[in-house]
Amino acid sequence: MKTKHFFIAAMAIVASAAITGCKSTKSVQSGSNEVSVPLSGSEYRTDKDYFRASQSGKSPDLATAKKIALQNAKTELAGNIQSLMKAVTENYTNQRTVADQQEFENKFEENARAVVNQTLNDVKVIGEKVFKEKDGKYTYYIAIEMSKEPVVNNVADRISKDAKLQLDFDKHQFQKIFNEEMEKFEAQQQ
Repeated sequence: MKTKHFFIAAMAIVASAAITGCKSTKSVQSGSNEVSVPLSGSEYRTDKDYFRASQSGKSPDLATAKKIALQNAKTELAGNIQSLMKAVTENYTNQRTVADQQEFENKFEENARAVVNQTLNDVKVIGEKVFKEKDGKYTYYIAIEMSKEPVVNNVADRISKDAKLQLDFDKHQFQKIFNEEMEKFEAQQQ
């Protein structure tokens, strides 16, 4: 009787080991490995005060790998700012009662795009990592940031120089909507 219980217990252990073993074998057989991407933590994501972007570049030449990474990061940053500015513009112009709403919105967007292109010169590098690959090429990772303040101030400055836009521009209201959109953008990145 003791032998029978021992045999059943041993079979249960073997069966559970086989099941567990099969599970781990499947994950190993899938061939996928988790990859840790440098400069991708929360401190490298856009928040309520800064626009941020992280990108990489690969080249046999280190300087070229850095240029590619920086250009990729600036492109991402510009795209994020333009996307946010479009949302701000739509919300702002919808809250204003302007005689020619469409003309106001178009001119406002035009000024916002010009500001984005101009302010990309104010980026600051906040992280860099370089790896030499097995193939001899360099992979360069870079993270950049830009304060939201130059964007807001430059839009306000450009609009103040346009007499027609200035009549309908409320900087306080624009700043409020901009801050709300920044918070939404930050929440999306979490």
